[in-house]
Amino acid sequence: MESNPTPIVTDADTDALVLRDDRDGVVTLRLNRPLQFNALSEAMLDALHHALSDIARDAGVRCVVLGAEGKAFCAGHDLREMRGTPELAYYQALFARCSVVMQAIQALPVPVIARVHGVATAAGCQLVGSCDLAIASDAARFAVSGINVGLFCSTPAVALSRNVSCKRAFDMLVTGRFIDAATAADWGLVNEAVPSAELDDAVARKVAEIVSKSPTAIRYGKAMFYRQRQMPLSEAYAYAGDVMARNMMEEDAGEGIDAFLQKRPARWRS
Repeated sequence: MESNPTPIVTDADTDALVLRDDRDGVVTLRLNRPLQFNALSEAMLDALHHALSDIARDAGVRCVVLGAEGKAFCAGHDLREMRGTPELAYYQALFARCSVVMQAIQALPVPVIARVHGVATAAGCQLVGSCDLAIASDAARFAVSGINVGLFCSTPAVALSRNVSCKRAFDMLVTGRFIDAATAADWGLVNEAVPSAELDDAVARKVAEIVSKSPTAIRYGKAMFYRQRQMPLSEAYAYAGDVMARNMMEEDAGEGIDAFLQKRPARWRS
């Protein structure tokens, strides 16, 4: 059954910065600073990191959906907060903190789907690029627009350039221009762009596809997928072969192959 939304961390005004809903192994996280367009304040980053850490320890989670309240998905870093402490050490610590959160998404053993319904700019675009999958409303728009205020979006560039081609990423970074959801899908930043009224249904379909598969195989696969991308080809094949062999030794693999041969639905044991 669906629980009531659980606040993860609170602002001084007691509004929860991240809301968590659980239903049948699917966790939905929602950024909740709608009046600030869900800007990633220090407290918001801590809230999101805390939520991701909790999920990483929960063996019952099968999939995560990351969305947001209000009109925007995420407008990036909180520029007003950043200007309040004009110190190099502060900025270095802030961007390191943000990088830890982005990497925590890919470190989760289960898929994370970004549900993007409005603008995703700068670190908000980075957040989309850091998720394993992304489904966007056709009203969503994307940009790495720090250049417009004299700041090259260096950390968002890391995630962006791992999703779209170098020339397309660099064009966005040096112009600050927005792309629409259809372009984001064409370029590979998101998987699908759907009409706004169909966004939740599209996310639900993707979630259903994922949770119908073996949880053990998904966990093996996600960890392998990101690790092998950093390896030379021969090393990647050696590593992937070992992972696949270990996956074959799991009960789910035996059950899945037997079910296929016997022309019946698999009954996952994990």
